[in-house]
Amino acid sequence: MTDRLAALSALGVSIWLDDLSRERLRTGNLAALVRDEHVVGITSNPTIFQKAMSDGEEYAEQVADLATRGVSVEEAVRMLTTYDVRWACDVMKPVYDATDGIDGRVSIEVDPRLAHDTGKSVAEARGLWWLVDRSNLFIKIPATEAGLPAIAQALAEGISVNVTLIFSLERYQQVMEAFLDGMERARLAGHDLTRLTSVASFFVSRVDTEVDKRLDKIGSPEAKALRGQAAIANARLAYQRYEQVFSSDRWAALAAVGATPQRPLWASTGVKDPAYDDTRYVVELVAPGTVNTMPEATLDAVADHGELRGEAIRAYAEAQKVLDDLEAIGVPYAEVVQVLEDEGVEKFETSWAELLEQCATELEKAAKGSA
Repeated sequence: MTDRLAALSALGVSIWLDDLSRERLRTGNLAALVRDEHVVGITSNPTIFQKAMSDGEEYAEQVADLATRGVSVEEAVRMLTTYDVRWACDVMKPVYDATDGIDGRVSIEVDPRLAHDTGKSVAEARGLWWLVDRSNLFIKIPATEAGLPAIAQALAEGISVNVTLIFSLERYQQVMEAFLDGMERARLAGHDLTRLTSVASFFVSRVDTEVDKRLDKIGSPEAKALRGQAAIANARLAYQRYEQVFSSDRWAALAAVGATPQRPLWASTGVKDPAYDDTRYVVELVAPGTVNTMPEATLDAVADHGELRGEAIRAYAEAQKVLDDLEAIGVPYAEVVQVLEDEGVEKFETSWAELLEQCATELEKAAKGSA
């Protein structure tokens, strides 16, 4: 059987898993995915942690200890999540070493309630960086307006950053600017740029979900013909901008002292509409120097039947035409991407609240059990 994941890696795509749980760590499943399925990185978010903690008893012992200590719910959540991330960093460390710090990364997100507060986001990034204390960590900071200066400041202090919740081309341009600013400041501060790096998580499937909903409402033959095209077109144009920025003289000055580019990371690559091929957000976005972070179901689908056709990203004129046609038919790009950014932050805030609520319940049960 063809090793499709190996072929994808050979085309310059780093395969990351968009999932983390203590069960996956304890059973050795994560290590097996690294060994057998070419997984070279991990992403997490509040939704993933909430699901992990609701699915099993893996956290019971630590929760009981935290309850005995009488810690707050907020501190308990931080202890539980950073424990998993630290463990995952240790599992991924050989990959980190083998790739000179490019891959082998594990991401943890700042409290999503801080998405619109620059100062608190920076403080949270510092706190998580110190608490996990692993060189292969990424701190996830949302690409909100308040997040942009936080991204630059974190990098300037030597903290590697996964910029999350990017939906628009304009915001992506601002993210790359924040990256360059942060790296230039880090260089002046004497940080080693060879291990200080970043990825920019550009969300994919959610764009189709929002645009298709609007096209279905329009209902014309022209609208129906545009279904399922927006997300891939948007990501392709993002890669075009990436190529422009990272071929500039400004970037060359940083590359000359060992810096590596901020790689585009395709996020939200699980297909939400069953009418679409379940590997489309992987095989249609193959490009050198990118990351694709996949839910395990998508990873399995690519391994089983993903039809790779080589590099698939540089259809820039066709991609621009898709966005132009959407605008002409009454689907305004600026409105769509703003809705998606607002909803993205809101969804993570909701998951965080659910995580806090569940943790509070578990702490209370543990306290009663030890009474």
